[in-house]
Amino acid sequence: MGPTVADTSVTVNLVAHPHAGRATNLLRRAAEETLHLSIVARSGLLAPAWPHQLAQMGEAVARYGGLGALARIGAIRYGDRAAVIDETVSLSFRDLDLRSNSIAHAWRSAGLQPGDGVAILARNHRGFLGAVFAAAKCGARIVLLNTDFAGPQIREVAAREGAALLVCDEEYAALLDGVDLPLGHVLTETLPVDGDTSLAPRAGTAASIVLLTSGTTGTPKGATRSEPRSLQPLGGLLERVPFRTREVVECAAPMFHALGFATALLALAMGNTLVVRRRFDAAAVLESLHTHRPTVLVAVPVMLQRIVDLPPTAWGDKDLSALRIVFLSGSQLGADLCRRATDRLGPVLYNLYGSTEVAYVSLATPADLAAEPGCVGRPLRGTVVRLYDDDGTRVPRGGTGRIFVGNPAQFDGYTGGGGKQMIDGLMSSGDVGHFDADGRLFVDGRDDDMIVSGGENVFPREVEELLGGHPDVVEAAVIGAPDEKYGERLVAFVVARDPELSADDLKQHVAAHLARFKTPRDVHFLDVLPRNPSGKILKRELRERLSG
Repeated sequence: MGPTVADTSVTVNLVAHPHAGRATNLLRRAAEETLHLSIVARSGLLAPAWPHQLAQMGEAVARYGGLGALARIGAIRYGDRAAVIDETVSLSFRDLDLRSNSIAHAWRSAGLQPGDGVAILARNHRGFLGAVFAAAKCGARIVLLNTDFAGPQIREVAAREGAALLVCDEEYAALLDGVDLPLGHVLTETLPVDGDTSLAPRAGTAASIVLLTSGTTGTPKGATRSEPRSLQPLGGLLERVPFRTREVVECAAPMFHALGFATALLALAMGNTLVVRRRFDAAAVLESLHTHRPTVLVAVPVMLQRIVDLPPTAWGDKDLSALRIVFLSGSQLGADLCRRATDRLGPVLYNLYGSTEVAYVSLATPADLAAEPGCVGRPLRGTVVRLYDDDGTRVPRGGTGRIFVGNPAQFDGYTGGGGKQMIDGLMSSGDVGHFDADGRLFVDGRDDDMIVSGGENVFPREVEELLGGHPDVVEAAVIGAPDEKYGERLVAFVVARDPELSADDLKQHVAAHLARFKTPRDVHFLDVLPRNPSGKILKRELRERLSG
């Protein structure tokens, strides 16, 4: 059977223990929390503080909840240390706290009440963070909107999520026709940061976050996530990834996405200086890695690909010796990119597998990726991962099955109602995968992505990996298309390095390495694959190309 926590680390009370008494479960939980506390302490996050500082931090949590208190705690602990650097300014932790107080006062005066929805449509810059912390201090329900949204999507999601106020960058103002909210909209460029900077009023309720699903197959859904009630998510991560306090973190991933948002908050909580820019530019990030000397780069795999593919002239004599961690998630890394990036940057890649709904599942360390570049690592401490077949039966070890996950950070359900399938208290990740003999997890594809061609089951990911590893291919995506003879046929979309590369070349390449029925019948060449900001390939757009 696929490893559970007992197989890979320790047993925890995440899935019900029906035969254990209440006292036993409480003791188990206490032991786990103590262990996670020790892991968090080793990272430097729980550094000693003066008694009056501890009192102030405790009061901030009582006043605003964990997220709302984060800016205040940063000001108390780190003061004038740089908290965020964007293209134009550097703000200290104290500045960030005072600015968010000013914004919160203005919004409360305008009528924003705890529990009201605040939708934020902003790129990576200081205004995004100021708006998030102000909304959190108001006890708001914070809805993070995708910066690729068009006007109709902004209207639809803002209305569906019950937003009272929209905060957006000026570039989106022209898209707001028909967005009619009780408190209207405000621009991040004109946020009232110089008003009343005294402590914002007590919210009385903790903020909640609504993250949107990727929307690769349809309209993005809202997924509500409450503040965690356990140290396990943080302890499990810090046990595997050597994040440290008072360093510099370059966050290239969009902060409206779970990866960028969570790592930005973690960086600030640890007193790290967060370096961000509104739009991703591979050359600019490479230059920043040289000039700001961050120890951590947070990115989605396609960003890493574009950095690695920069010409030798761009790399020049760049000094990236400070870089210890390239933290990746959001989409498939792939064995070929893993190898090329490791050759360029060294053994610094950490690949997290998860989703908006289940949060995190597993993490591949540099050692895991050196042994198996295509894996997504092992389950994090305290996480249960099991594989089931279509009938809900556990899959034997070595078999392929649907991935189900248990951890204390999973979402509370979709805002429109419903949730993911559950089996034995575990939540579906929506993916299919298998474990190797050493307990490493591999994702074979989406459970709704399987193609049945001529009676044979094919998961596109295996073919995509093979095509992506071809020396003349930048990237590839494979989908199924209706076929009168075979039911479905495989269709490949390829971005080529060599303009002379032909469809027959790639068909022969696949046929030489995989079973005959896995060879694409059609190959289309594109200049670029359609992706969302988190790097996921939009296969619905590829299907539209075929049907159009």
